[in-house]
Order: sequence, then C-alpha cells, then structure tokens
Amino acid sequence: MESAPETLLMKEASQRRRLLRVLGVGFGLAVIIGNTIGAGILRTPGEVAAQLPNVWLFLGVWVAGGLYALLGSISLAELGAAIPRSGGQYVFAHRALGPYAGFVVGWSDWLSTCGSVATVSIVVGEYAGALYPALAGRTSAVALFVAVSFAILQWRGVRWGSSAQNLTSILKAFAFIALVAACFALGGDGMSAAGSESAIPRGLPLLAALVLALQAVIYTYDGWNGVVYFSEEVREPARDIPRSLFLGVLSIIAIYLLVNLALVYVMPVSEIAGDKLAVGTAAQKIFGGYGDTVIRVLTIVSMLSAINAYHLMATRVLFSMSCDRLCSSRADRVNTGGTPTIALLISAMVAVLFILSGTFEKVIAILAFFFVANYTISFLSVFVLRWREPELARPYRAWGYPWTTGLALMGSIAFLCGAVASDTRNSLYALLLLAASYPAYLLLRRLSLDER
Repeated sequence: MESAPETLLMKEASQRRRLLRVLGVGFGLAVIIGNTIGAGILRTPGEVAAQLPNVWLFLGVWVAGGLYALLGSISLAELGAAIPRSGGQYVFAHRALGPYAGFVVGWSDWLSTCGSVATVSIVVGEYAGALYPALAGRTSAVALFVAVSFAILQWRGVRWGSSAQNLTSILKAFAFIALVAACFALGGDGMSAAGSESAIPRGLPLLAALVLALQAVIYTYDGWNGVVYFSEEVREPARDIPRSLFLGVLSIIAIYLLVNLALVYVMPVSEIAGDKLAVGTAAQKIFGGYGDTVIRVLTIVSMLSAINAYHLMATRVLFSMSCDRLCSSRADRVNTGGTPTIALLISAMVAVLFILSGTFEKVIAILAFFFVANYTISFLSVFVLRWREPELARPYRAWGYPWTTGLALMGSIAFLCGAVASDTRNSLYALLLLAASYPAYLLLRRLSLDER
C-alpha cells in the first residue's frame, strides 16, 4: 500500500505534467502559417530569380519546394497521429532512435527556435524604428519588449497563446492576400516585359542553379510541421493533425505561388533577380511613396505571428525533454492554464540573452545543419517505427509508403549534402558541436536524474 507522502508526490507529478487538450484544426493552420510565412518570402524570390532568370523555371522551383513539403507532411502526419506528444520532431527521434538522438534533435531545435525569436524580434525593432521616428535607435529595446510581451501573454495559458496565434496568423494571411490582389489589380508591367529575361544556364550550370534555388525555397517553406509541436494538446490528434498538416501546407503553397505570380506580373524576372526585397520593390511600384510603409507594416504583422509561434514551440520542446529526463526536471511544470511555465521562462530568457548579446545569427547559422538533419531523422523514424513497432496504432498511415517517405528521405539527404557543400564552415562547427553533445547529454541526464 502506498504511503500518504508517496501518493501526494505522484499526484503532484501528474498535475505538473498535464497539458490541456483544447486545440483544433484552426490552431493547427494558424501555427503552421505563423511559423512558416515570414521574412523568407519577402527576400527569397530575388535569390531564386538570380539563379533561374526564367518565368517558368522561377515558378517551377516554388512548386517543387511545395511538393517536398507536401511529401514531408504525409510522413509526419503518421508520426504525429501515432505518437500524440507535444515536442515536435524531438518526440519522433526519441521514440525511434533513442534518448541520445532525441537529445541532439531536441536541443538543436530548441536553441534555434529561441534564436529565431531573437532574430525576428530584432527585425520588428528595426522596421518599427523606420515607421516611427521616436523608436529609431531603440531596436534592442523594442525587440525585448515584443519578445517578453508575447511570453507574458502565453504565461496566462494555452488558450491565450492559441488565440494570439489565430489572430496574428489571420492578419498575416489577409495582408499577403491584399498585397497580391493589389499587384494583379494595379500591375502588369512584368508581363509586358516578359521577353527581357536573361539567358538561362544549360547543362551542369543549370543543375547547380536549380539546386541552389531549391535550397533557398525549401528554407522558405520551413515551418510547415508546426502543429506536431502540440500533438498532446490537440483535441483529436488522429484526425486533426493530418488535416492541419495537409491544409497548412496547401495554404502555404497557394500563398507562395500567388505572391510569386504577383511579382512576375508587376515586374520582369530580370528585375526581380538579385533584389534583396523584391516584394518591397513591387509594393513601391504599386503604391508609390507609400510602398515602403506598406511593406514594413506587412513585415511587422508577419513577424509578430512568428514570434508567438516560436515561443509556443520552444516551450513544448523543452517541456517534453524534461518529461524524458533529458534536462531539468523543473521544466515539466504546467500551470492551470496549460502552459509549461518554467520551460517558457527558460526559453524566453535564452531569447532575451540572444537579443542582448547579438549572437543569434551565428547560432542559427551553425544550427542550420541540424535543421536539415532533423527532417532526415524524422523521415527515417517512419521506417524505423514501421519495422520495430508494427503493432503501434496508426490512425493515419502515410499515403504511398514507402515511396513517398523514401522520396522525402532522399530529398532531405540530398539537401543535407547541399547544405554542407554550400556552407562548409558552419557545417564543420555543427559537427564539432555534435561531437561535444554526447558528454553534455550524459551530464544533463545525470543531473536530471539526481534532481528527481
């Protein structure tokens, strides 16, 4: 018979780990849109057009990137529905490949997401300073205010965080749709100058250009898996996670294609090529002197949605790792509103430190290697779990398995090789970090066990 103190401890532990199952498809769509659509779509078209100065190749590579994301969502939908735990790709790696693989995926994902909070908050600060002269020169202060404000909002509970995500994502989607509509209503110069395209490369140079362009596009699509960070909190994960993934990816593909179609409608590909803010240039052509203001407002709206999503996601990764004793046991505490408060506090503090130190860009550059590797591990996990746990209940089974999952896995491996080749220096730093991660894993696991 259990003693009263033991019963009390078990009850406390159960309450400490309880997340609220209150999220639906609407939130899944909102977090995918909020996590994915950001500064990338504003800047990447210029990079892609520089590599592929042809309308059909330019648009085709955006379709190809969307198909890769769609293939990936087919596989992650199986994992998310079968393993309804919050924590993102960390959960899949931990289940399929063991604690150490989970540790590497979880820590790299958590740190890069905290760094993304800092990056995006800084962008908001810069653009706010340009819009409002009183804020000029106060970029860090504005960034800190925005990052901390969203953390405080989420402290109230998951319903507050999800409501903020829904609202900001809707505003973001409508802002992009309004810009696209304005481009088609008021533009047209791009189509009249379609014959002014630059000569496209052939043979191996064309293949290299396609690879580089596709890398940029796939980075821009990153974030389509946002809903799997909240599988434990989705009311009907077996149904809602696959629906959220597919509808989210299709929505992003539609928005990205519409934005790029609008760009080539407003100006020729030769003018888009090399433009670091092609959408901004299109806005200036459409709105004249107000174009700069329009694009800055659009950017801030996009960034606010992303900051909220990043806070939510980073918190869930750290929470899940704490439940598995791969970091401090205190990070698994959940308040009555369903927020893992200690995990949120630690994540927000790391983001604040990144903002104050200015090191976030270097951190994200190094961890970009793991961003690609984590997708590879997730797709591999589908094969491993099909083999090791054939009896596992799979409410949704990946359509076209093993071919669709195999294509996604091969694409990820090829993309990983391309990332290493294109950024060898930071990839080597990442490999050194990987080598140092094992003793860190042993130490943190030991400390976590001692805490308990």
